[in-house]
Amino acid sequence: MNLSPQRSEDPDVNLTPMIDVVFLLLLFFMVSTSFIRESSLKVDLPEATGEAMVEQAQPIDIVIQADGQFLINDEVLAVVNRDNLKTRLRSAAGDNQDPHIIISADADAQYQHIVTAMDTAQQMGYSKLTLATRQTRTENE
Repeated sequence: MNLSPQRSEDPDVNLTPMIDVVFLLLLFFMVSTSFIRESSLKVDLPEATGEAMVEQAQPIDIVIQADGQFLINDEVLAVVNRDNLKTRLRSAAGDNQDPHIIISADADAQYQHIVTAMDTAQQMGYSKLTLATRQTRTENE
């Protein structure tokens, strides 16, 4: 009679189901993640280097005040909506097919007003948009 303990074989771990789950997770994240952030509004953001921009033809100035009032070339837009904005931009542009538009918005203005101005200009085919900024002062000045 042999009473010595029997050696049992080490259990095998089957990695195939785990690999399948990892590949399914990888596939899920690849499909659900957007790698390219596209925007329909293309804006030429100014650099705050302190140098003056080269003056081109007379730009169209859109000023958006904190209370939501729009001024186009210092003329108040009575009713703020896309149709009035398009009409005023078209008359301010005149014969220029792609005028330079400078949007100056108050720091407390609603973001929606800025997007409305940019989107309206983009829909009209105007691509030269600039957001006006002011250079921050350093402590040494």
